[in-house]
Amino acid sequence: MRELSRRTFLGASAAGAAMLASSGTSELLGASSDAKPAKRPNLVYVFADQLRTCSCGYAGDEMAHTPNIDKLAKRGVNFENAISSTPVCAPYRACLMTGKYQSSNGMVINELRLSPDHECFGHVLTKGGYDTAYIGKWHMWANEWGNHNLPRNAFIPPGPYRLGFDGEWQAYNFSHWYYNSPYYNDTPHVEHYKQYEPNAQTDLAIDYIRKTSKGDKPFAVFMSWGPPHPPWGWDNVPPEFAEMFKGKQFPLRENYQNEPTTYGDMWQTPPPGYNERVQQFMQAYYAQTADIDWNVGRLMDELDKLGLAEDTIFVFTSDHGEMFGSHGYREKLIFYEEAARIPFLMQWKGHIAEGSKTDACLDTPDIMATLLSLMNLPVPKACEGEDLSNVALGKGGAEPDAAYLQGMGNTAAWVDGTEWRAMRDKQHTFAIYRRDGKELLFDNLADPYQKKNLAEDKANDAKVAHYRERLKKWMKDQNDTFEACTWYGEHWIKDRNIMRGAKGGTHDLEKLREVLVASFGKERADDIMKPRTEPPPPKPATQGSPKQDVNF
Repeated sequence: MRELSRRTFLGASAAGAAMLASSGTSELLGASSDAKPAKRPNLVYVFADQLRTCSCGYAGDEMAHTPNIDKLAKRGVNFENAISSTPVCAPYRACLMTGKYQSSNGMVINELRLSPDHECFGHVLTKGGYDTAYIGKWHMWANEWGNHNLPRNAFIPPGPYRLGFDGEWQAYNFSHWYYNSPYYNDTPHVEHYKQYEPNAQTDLAIDYIRKTSKGDKPFAVFMSWGPPHPPWGWDNVPPEFAEMFKGKQFPLRENYQNEPTTYGDMWQTPPPGYNERVQQFMQAYYAQTADIDWNVGRLMDELDKLGLAEDTIFVFTSDHGEMFGSHGYREKLIFYEEAARIPFLMQWKGHIAEGSKTDACLDTPDIMATLLSLMNLPVPKACEGEDLSNVALGKGGAEPDAAYLQGMGNTAAWVDGTEWRAMRDKQHTFAIYRRDGKELLFDNLADPYQKKNLAEDKANDAKVAHYRERLKKWMKDQNDTFEACTWYGEHWIKDRNIMRGAKGGTHDLEKLREVLVASFGKERADDIMKPRTEPPPPKPATQGSPKQDVNF
């Protein structure tokens, strides 16, 4: 549990007392109340993959073509300090769906199978009477690094591993080729989109909304778009948007480094020739983002056309950002702003003030608690996120003291040397690397590109100690002991199935076998359950001392 500031705590206490006096305890808690509103709001939760805040027009990027995302920012609330608690694909999704931090859900690297033994977002929605849909990338099923297109890895069978999403399902575990791209329904027979993937997925979402809105049940649709995640070849971009950006020269950020970082893994470290290719990568990235923006507009228009804007919470966000050479990194899984700071825009006409902004620190586990509260649904007791629904509604109230971030390992391999922990409040980012104990402190208001490490100046020792102790306390509360990546593989994981996290946990592999038998048959299920040989680990940029203890 994160701490509350005195100002927000007193405001929340006063508001809570007033609500108790007028409504009674059960109505205030919502989750334990038998009384239900006549109609709960619908939810449309749409998230891009790898879209950073600073590449959106509303955030000041004049090179971006995001008129619809910018329009959404004017029609609802903009969480300006939204952070991805672990800025990489699978851990973000696990944090979103469980409402728990990386250390608690156990998704320490990509390509692990999440245990279904959590009370997840989808479970609460389904139990609460919602018609649900999940469309797009899932990335919490396959327990193998590579072979993404094989049905055993790409198809998520009906049942517990869909984490409560028991309704409409058109999804896949992992793929980022956006033409002729795959998806699955309820059998391991692969289907292929006939259009550019996000366009086809948005068609499906619109059809679902049209159909479901005619019924008596509220609906909740989650759509996980693949772009602007690479590949960034022109054959992976819609021609109409490619033409908008081909040949454009993008200004590199002030913190761009020609020399690669020595703290990154093989995915994070720019390869030889990166400096010569980064402009083309950015052109394709912005073109893919423009297509995403077009689809955001289509969804907004459809909700308006159907008269659902007042009955529907519409969220647009991303799982993490993209470094593009800043601080010598590419891709993600680092605490710097380009990777960790994400768009989080929420519209609910008539309930959320248009054009409103908040600087509250929104962390990934907070999303579940906040949205369920807005929908008057119970927040699971094990959820580690904070409820910021009052902030979204413009009512003030309690705010977390900071957002906390965890980088527990390599992007997808069992390789040590890149682990870190961090926290970010409204002004500062504090981080520490496990490898050598290096500390970093940035003033994000005075130094938005994070170029000056205040921890290197002895005059800031007291401030560094302050943040160090706050992070240390939070880690203790989370039972986060800051181990090397391979330690988690040895103690928490079995054949890339997550067996537990820092606070315990379970994963019944016999029930997993039953799920596989139901979809693949016994013989094929037995083969899928066999342990698979890990590929040779990639050589990290710098090995460091993987088992070194950090004095923290």
